[in-house]
Amino acid sequence: MLKNVLTAFFILGTTVAAEATVVPNSLFSDHMILQKGVAVPVWGHANEGEKVTVRFNGQTVSTVAKGGKWMVKLAPLPYITTPQEMTITGENKISIKDILVGEVWLCSGQSNMERQLGPRPPQQPITDWEKERDAANFPMIREYYVPLKYAADKVEDVHEKWTVCSPKTVADFSAVGYFFARDLYKRINVPIGIIFSAFGGTPAEDWTSKAALEANPELTELVKNYDKATTGYRPPGKLMSGLYNGMINPLIPYAIKGVAWYQGEANNDRPKQYQVVLPNMIKNWRTDFGQGDFPFLIVQIAPYKDMTPEIREAQLKITQKVKNTALIVTTDCGDANDIHPSHKQPVGARLALAASGLVYHQKIEYSGPMLKTFRVNKDSVTLIFDHAAKGLQAKGNGTLSGFTIAGGDKKFVPAVAVIRGDKVIVHSSAVSKPVAVRYGWANVPDCNLYNSADLPASPFRTDVE
Repeated sequence: MLKNVLTAFFILGTTVAAEATVVPNSLFSDHMILQKGVAVPVWGHANEGEKVTVRFNGQTVSTVAKGGKWMVKLAPLPYITTPQEMTITGENKISIKDILVGEVWLCSGQSNMERQLGPRPPQQPITDWEKERDAANFPMIREYYVPLKYAADKVEDVHEKWTVCSPKTVADFSAVGYFFARDLYKRINVPIGIIFSAFGGTPAEDWTSKAALEANPELTELVKNYDKATTGYRPPGKLMSGLYNGMINPLIPYAIKGVAWYQGEANNDRPKQYQVVLPNMIKNWRTDFGQGDFPFLIVQIAPYKDMTPEIREAQLKITQKVKNTALIVTTDCGDANDIHPSHKQPVGARLALAASGLVYHQKIEYSGPMLKTFRVNKDSVTLIFDHAAKGLQAKGNGTLSGFTIAGGDKKFVPAVAVIRGDKVIVHSSAVSKPVAVRYGWANVPDCNLYNSADLPASPFRTDVE
C-alpha cells in the first residue's frame, strides 16, 4: 500500500512525506500552466476538517476540507514566464515547481485530434514529423495528457502530469494540439498549456454529461435509443456520457481559456442531429466549468470519401448560431482515401489564427470567406461574403471551381463563377432561371475560393434545408 501511495505522489510530480494527507488533483503538479486573468480554482483531497493553505505568487488562501475534499480560488494572475513554486500545506506540505501562468486550451475531439506527432502505424506519418520534432524546443509550451477512458461514473482525477515541450517529448503530443500551441505561442509570446483529452472514433454525445443529454427535449430519442444510434465502429467501453465522466469531469473546474475541438466523423451519419448534439455539449461544458461562454474553435471535417457535405454544413451552421465560436476550414487539408490526413500543420496554424483574432483581438483576418447572403438575378446568382479580407481570390489557376447551380428542378450542374470584390457571380448556360447555388458540395470537394489572407471558404448551399 505504501509503495502505491509513494508511486501516486511521484506521478503527481510533487515532493511530499509518506504520511501526507493533503493531496492536490494531479492537474496541480510540476510544470503546470495556470490561466492568466481569471480566478484560478485549486483543489484536492484531505482529512475531514483539515485546514489547507495554498501559497502562490504572493497570495495565501486557506480553507477547511469537507467530505474529504477542499478547494480554494486564487485571485486572477498576471502572465508569469519565470518558473514559480506553489506550496500546499495541511498536516503535510507539498511543493509544486516550475509553474508558469499563460493561456490554457483544452484540445479535444476524436482521432484527428488524438493523433500524436510521432509514428502511429498503420496511419500515415505526420508530414515532416521528424523535422517538426527536432525543432520543438519550446519550454513555455506544456501538455497535460488525459488517458483514454469511458467511465460509468464520474472520475475525479486521472493521475497524470504536465510535460514540457522539447524534441525529446513532443512526439507524444497531439499533433494538431502542438501545432496550435506552437503557432499561438509565436503570435502572442506567452506560456501556452494544452490539455490533451481526445479519443478516436467517438461521437459528441459521449462527451456530454448524462444530465445535459436528458435535459434537452430534442435529444430524448437519442437518449432512449442510445445503443442503436451509432453504426459501424464502436470504441472499446463505449457507453452514454462515458467520455464526459472519464475524460472531462476530471478536469472541471480547471481554469481554461477555451476549447479547440476536432470531431464529427463519428456523427457523420446524423448531421441534422449533430446540430443539436454539439451545441448541447458546448453549453454543458461552459456551464460545468463555470467560466462563462469561453470560445470553442471547431475544426471542420476534412475531405474524405465517406464524409458527407452535410456534416460540414452542420459544423458551419453551429458556428453561425452559437456565440463565441469559430470554424476552421480544412478543404485543402484532406485525403480522399484516408480519414486521417497527414498534413496537420495548416489545421494548427488556422486554430492559432482563430484564437489570435477571435479571442486575443489581434487585428488580423482569422477566417476564410463565409457566405453572408445571396441574391437571385434574372439568369445568375450573386453571393456576398463576410471575411473577404482585402478581396476574394481563386487560388491556383485563377479560375473558380467547385460551384454548381440549379433551377426549379433542383438538378445541379457545374457553374461558371466570377469574383467581383467581396462577391461571386454564378451562372450557367444550362440554367436560364436559377434558384440555388452550392459550393464544395461533395464528400471530396474540388474547390478553390479563398480570401486575400489565403484562407479557404467553407462549403455551403443556398438551398439550406
